[in-house]
Amino acid sequence: MMTVVPDIDRPASELVEGLQGIGSATCAGELSRLGIRDPFLKGPRAWTQGRSIVGPALTLQFMPKREDLYGVGEYQDREKQLHRLVLYKTQPGDIVVVDARGDMASGVFGEMMLTYFMGKGGAGVVIDGCIRDYPHAKGLDLGLWIRGVTPNYHTQTNIIPFAANVPVACGGVLVMPGDIIVADDDGVVSVPISLAPELLGKAGAHAEWEEFTRMRLAQGAELRDYYPLSDAKRPEYEAWKRDQESQAANGSSREELR
Repeated sequence: MMTVVPDIDRPASELVEGLQGIGSATCAGELSRLGIRDPFLKGPRAWTQGRSIVGPALTLQFMPKREDLYGVGEYQDREKQLHRLVLYKTQPGDIVVVDARGDMASGVFGEMMLTYFMGKGGAGVVIDGCIRDYPHAKGLDLGLWIRGVTPNYHTQTNIIPFAANVPVACGGVLVMPGDIIVADDDGVVSVPISLAPELLGKAGAHAEWEEFTRMRLAQGAELRDYYPLSDAKRPEYEAWKRDQESQAANGSSREELR
């Protein structure tokens, strides 16, 4: 079993910041148009409602337990515990993505591990499995996307931490170390770094016209005209957009004069 955890190739900060507020639904839809058919991680769901995070993936892979590789005494050597070592790589904004094989008995992380991760600036965890100590963990300033909770720690059960910062299959999706994770109440989407610049441009434009469309639909406009935005209504949208930009510029000018 490997005990040296590699570093990850981190996405440019402007890509991560740009995807803040876009939302997993918009990202999933635009990624499908860019050729990633299904980037949605099935299984983990939001246990911290109302939280939205975007950040690079640290990855942790579990495998079925095999005693010659992970014996009873393995847990005593802390510096061989990959679920601990991967957290040592944490930088502010990171998200740990764990392939725990959908296991509902094994607690991948508990309160102390999660507290350490939070203290290092971690944004959240995405686990195709469970955590333990939930009564305490839910009060931490972390996003939790998990299958469930359990009182067990991981070596009580039938899976073992096997590799860290390697490609993993989480929720049926291939996640590469450093992929940009977008997670909110809708779920979790993995964004390949190579597609992030194009996604950011398309998702940003999508979010803008959706804001306009939402307003018009609330006013009683016809769905066929505004969702998706029809060519006939695009000049109306463009005029609204120019007006919004003008108002924003005037507001900035007034602030500068104060």
